[in-house]
Amino acid sequence: MNTVFLDFNTRAKEVNDYFIFLESLEKQTTKLALFDTRGKYQIQSLDPELAKTLKANGFLLLYNLVESTMRNAIEAIFDEFKNQAISFDQLKPEIKMIVLQNLKKRSPKKIHLHINQISTDIIIATFERKELFSGNVDAKVIKEIAEKYGFSYQTDFAKTKNGQNLVVIKHNRNDLAHGLKSFEDVGRDKTIEELLEIKEEVREYLRQILENIKTYLDNQEYLDVTTGNP
Repeated sequence: MNTVFLDFNTRAKEVNDYFIFLESLEKQTTKLALFDTRGKYQIQSLDPELAKTLKANGFLLLYNLVESTMRNAIEAIFDEFKNQAISFDQLKPEIKMIVLQNLKKRSPKKIHLHINQISTDIIIATFERKELFSGNVDAKVIKEIAEKYGFSYQTDFAKTKNGQNLVVIKHNRNDLAHGLKSFEDVGRDKTIEELLEIKEEVREYLRQILENIKTYLDNQEYLDVTTGNP
C-alpha cells in the first residue's frame, strides 16, 4: 500500500495545483501575458468562455484521480495475496467468487503458463488490472467493491460527504469523453469555489478509503476465519 499512497499523493497534488492555478486566474492574482503585434506583452484577464473549459477539464483530472486510485488499491490487494502466498482455500467465499469470475473470463491457453501451484497461482494468474474499471467509478461502485472484498467503506461524512460528488464527476467525465456535452456546457454549472470544495471532499474520501484498505490488509481480513486459517 505504500506505493498506492505515494501515487495517490502525487496525483492529488497535480489536481490541487491545477485548481489553485485556476482559482488564481479567476481571482486575477495570476494573469495571462500575451504578445501583441508590436512584440510587447499585454496583460489579459481570463476569458469567461476559456474559464468554463478549464473548469470542465478539472472533472477529467478528478476522475483520473478516482479511477487510478481505486485500480491501484485493488491491485495492491492481489499483490498482498501473492506476497503472503495466500491460497484459494484460505480466502473468504466472496473473494473466491471474484477469483472464479476472473477465471471464467480467461483462456486456459493464456493462463496455464503462469500456474505452477494452482492453489496460489490461480488468484494472480486470473487477475487483470485493465478490466477493473472503465469510466464507471463512483461511491456506489466503491461501496459494492468494499462489500465484495470485505473492507470498510465508512468515512467521516463531515469531511467526505461519503463520496457523494463522485457520481457528478463520473457523469461529467463520461459526457466529455463521449462528446455528449461540450467543455463549455460542463464548465458553466460550477463555480471555482464549488469545484475546490468537491476536490477537497473527494481527496479526503479516497484517502480514508485507502486507510480502510490498509487496515483490511494489515489485519488479513480477506481470510476465511471459519476454516481455521491463521
